[in-house]
Amino acid sequence: MVRGLLLDARSTMASPNRNARTAVVLGRLLGVAFLVCFATGVYSYFLQQPLPWMRFPTRPAQLYQFTQGVHITAGIAIIPLLLAKLNTVMPALVQTPPVRGPLHLLERLSIAVFVASALVQVTTGLLNTYQWYPWPFPFKQVHNALAYVLIGSLVLHIGVKLRLITRYWRKRDSYDEHGRFVVDPDAGSELLSPVQEALVASAAPDAASQSVASYPRGITGRVLRWVDGVPPEPAAPESAAETRLGGQDSASETRAASEEPSIGEPQAGAAEASRASRATPDATRGRRERIARRGFFAGVTAATVGVVALTAGQSSTLAEPVNVFGARQRHRGPNDLPVNRTARAAGVLATATAADWSLTVVGHDVSRTFSRAELIALGTAEAELPIACVEGWSQMATWKGVRMSDLLGAVQAPPGSHVRVTSLERHGGYRVMDMGPEYAEDPTTLVALELNGATLDLDHGFPARIIAPGRPGVLQTKWIEKIEVIA
Repeated sequence: MVRGLLLDARSTMASPNRNARTAVVLGRLLGVAFLVCFATGVYSYFLQQPLPWMRFPTRPAQLYQFTQGVHITAGIAIIPLLLAKLNTVMPALVQTPPVRGPLHLLERLSIAVFVASALVQVTTGLLNTYQWYPWPFPFKQVHNALAYVLIGSLVLHIGVKLRLITRYWRKRDSYDEHGRFVVDPDAGSELLSPVQEALVASAAPDAASQSVASYPRGITGRVLRWVDGVPPEPAAPESAAETRLGGQDSASETRAASEEPSIGEPQAGAAEASRASRATPDATRGRRERIARRGFFAGVTAATVGVVALTAGQSSTLAEPVNVFGARQRHRGPNDLPVNRTARAAGVLATATAADWSLTVVGHDVSRTFSRAELIALGTAEAELPIACVEGWSQMATWKGVRMSDLLGAVQAPPGSHVRVTSLERHGGYRVMDMGPEYAEDPTTLVALELNGATLDLDHGFPARIIAPGRPGVLQTKWIEKIEVIA
C-alpha cells in the first residue's frame, strides 16, 4: 500500500521539468553562486578576524564594496535558484526504497546536509541584511562555519552524482530530435516518473498499464497526462457484451487483414502511414515538453533577475532607482549617508558630546592627547572612500580628517606598526578594532572629522571616527577615544 501511495505521489509530481538535465542546469548555476558566496564571504570574515600573518590590499579602495556587494547579490540570487532546484528533484524524495546501499546512503546524507545548510545559510544571511537576529547563536561565527559545511557537502554530492552530471551536461545529449528528454537508465537518475520507468523496463506493457492507471481521475489526471505526453485512457465499453462483441470484431478484422495477399506498394504505403501516425504523437509530446521547459526556465530567470534587480540598488548606482527590497536606501540619512548603528543604540549620547572629549594616542614611548580643535590644527586631508557594510549596502562619500600616519608619527610609532582603536561604546563586538600596518600607513586612512562637506553627524561617529580603504563598515570604528600602537 505504501509503495502504491509513493507511485501515486511520483505520478502526480511528474513533469517535463523534473528530469536530470534540468537538475544539472540548475545545479551548475547554484554551484557557481555558492562558490562566489563562499570566496567573498571568507574574504569578509578574514578581514574581520585576520590571522597574524595576513595582509590585505588597500587598492582599489572600493574592493570590499565590490566583493561584499557581489556576496549579497549572489546570495539573494540563490533563493529562487534553490527553490527551483528543490522543485525539480522533489520526486527523488519519495523514491522507494529510500536507501539502496552504502553509496546511496552517503548520497542521501550529503543531500540532507547540503539542503539543510543551504536553507539555514540563505535564511540567516537574508535576515542579517536587515539586522534581525531571532536566534541564540552568534551570526558571524556560525555563518562562517556553516559555509565550509555547505561547500563540503556540495563537493561530496557532486562526486557521487558525477556520472549523471557528465551524462546530461550537454543539451544535445539530453533531448532527442523531437525535443523529448532522453531516458538513460544507466545514468543513475532518481527523477524518472513511473511512466518513464515503465518505458525502459523489460515488461513494458504491464508496467505501462499500471503506471498509467496510477494517474488520478478527472481533470487533474488529464492535465498531468498532457504534461507528460501520455495518451488518454481509452473510453470504457458500455457493457460486457459490447466488450465481447468488440473483441470478436477486432479479432475478425485482424484475421481478415492477415489473410489479405501481400502486394508490395499498398503494404509499403500502409507502413509509411503507420510510421507517420506514430511520429505525430512523438513530435507533439516533444513540442509540449519544450514549451513546458521554456516556461519553467523563463519563470526561474524572471524570479532571479527580479530579486537581484530589486535589491542590488543598495550597493549599485545603476540599480539604485529600483531598490525596492534593499535594507538601506543610498543617500538617505544624516550627512547624506545611511546609518546602521545610531549613537543612542551604542549608548554614547552623553560621552560623545561631552565638552572634555579627547582622543588619546599611545605609542611605545610617547603618548599624546588631542582635543578636536587640536586634531584639526595638525592639518587635515580629504579622501573619497566608500562605506561598505557587511549587510550589503554601500555608498561612496567624501571624508575629511587627520591622516592616521600623521597621528602615529606624532607618538614616534615605528614603521609597520599594528594599532588598536577603541570606541566610546562599552558593549558590542566591534568596540575594539585592530588595524594592520597596510591600513595604518595608507595616506587615505583618516581619523575623520567631517563627512560630505559638513561636520560629522553624531550617528556617523562624532566627534571622530575611522575611515580606511577596502574595509568593512563594522571596522570603520565610530566615536573613537583611543588609538594604541600594539606591535
